[in-house]
Amino acid sequence: MQMNLRETIDQSPMSAYQWAVIMMATVMNLLDGFDVLALAFTATAIRAEFGLSGTQLGYLLSAGLIGMSAGSLFLAPLADRIGRRPLLLISVALSALGMLGSAFVSDAVTLGFWRLLTGLGVGGILVGTNVLASEYSSRKWRSLAISIYSSGFGIGAVLGGIFAVALQKEYSWHAVYLAGALLTGLCFIALWVWLPESIDFLLSGRVPKATEQLQRICRKMGLKGNWEFVAPAQGVLRKPSVFRLFEKEYARATMLIWTAFFAVMFSYYLISSWTPALLKDAGMSTDQSITVGIMIAMGGTCGSLLYGLLASRWAARSVLILFTLLSAAVVVAFILSSALLWLAMLLGIIVGACMNGCISGFYTLNPSIYAAEIRGTGVGWSIGVGRIGAIFAPITAGSLLDYGWDKQSLYIGVAFVLLISSVALVFLRSRSTLRAV
Repeated sequence: MQMNLRETIDQSPMSAYQWAVIMMATVMNLLDGFDVLALAFTATAIRAEFGLSGTQLGYLLSAGLIGMSAGSLFLAPLADRIGRRPLLLISVALSALGMLGSAFVSDAVTLGFWRLLTGLGVGGILVGTNVLASEYSSRKWRSLAISIYSSGFGIGAVLGGIFAVALQKEYSWHAVYLAGALLTGLCFIALWVWLPESIDFLLSGRVPKATEQLQRICRKMGLKGNWEFVAPAQGVLRKPSVFRLFEKEYARATMLIWTAFFAVMFSYYLISSWTPALLKDAGMSTDQSITVGIMIAMGGTCGSLLYGLLASRWAARSVLILFTLLSAAVVVAFILSSALLWLAMLLGIIVGACMNGCISGFYTLNPSIYAAEIRGTGVGWSIGVGRIGAIFAPITAGSLLDYGWDKQSLYIGVAFVLLISSVALVFLRSRSTLRAV
């Protein structure tokens, strides 16, 4: 009797091999956190060496984010054409090359180019790891698996900061990028050896000799059976395209997930980028304001894992709506209580936890909206649109402050943006033909 492999994986306990795939995705995300924030760790030294103005440094800081958006938007469709594994290998190689080039620059313009290339690779990695983690996890543990993977970014950022301080003290800022290139290169070798192709992509019938690959993967997962695998007839497979995201079947969900993701990423990056400066202007010392910023980052890792645990028991979309509502409330409480350092630190952790929980929720929900044949494109464009929100957030905040907004008004405005995300999620429904989340 033939059995449906996708349904069997959804209903079976997670094997050690499946968790190993999740760990590979987590390590890639951890290195992404280091690679993306390397410029933040070395900004002071770079500004001094190249004599940059604040505006010039700002453009340099934006280069990585622009690259990430471009990677999510334009590399993502490759996941549906050539596979998740090739996309990840290409993206990791680009990231390693970008870090290596950054280590040997002699001017800011060249550094900006290499940071753009690094961001391009990271954008592709985010899409590939998100889809792969979703497809290799069971229905019960999918939310937790994706949350573990997404928490790697924050861990990488914290560890990267620690290593960056040590490397710059002993050598120079160039050593930070060289270390990032070496680590990412080692990751590429490990992925080349051990990373499997996506099960859903193999089941789509786009890969020659897919049955043999599926049988090998099934043996490693401890699954035995006569699996249902029927290659689509010639001409049935349709070419992956971003325009398919706006077909009748997907258009409503696409616009809602884009709106919700843009709003959350806009809010998170506005708060994470402006909070230290605004708190310092409000009377905190530099060290105190940075400490609160670190608390927000530390809370993020906890929030990602908390979301995963809750979504393993209740519907992922419902938990995500709860996190967006809590984020809006806590943001307002945070800014109104910022005069007290201990309370600001406590609420900073909660803000980071709630908002990073939201991001984990989108990583969980995103793949469930689209069929396997366009899942990479759908996930990539959702992440890319969210990253566009991240790019505009600091600029928008600066403009509003120049127009006379105070920090309380700014953060209350962020709360309203988060409520827009909540409303969009209320009207969002995953496709009934896809796996439940």
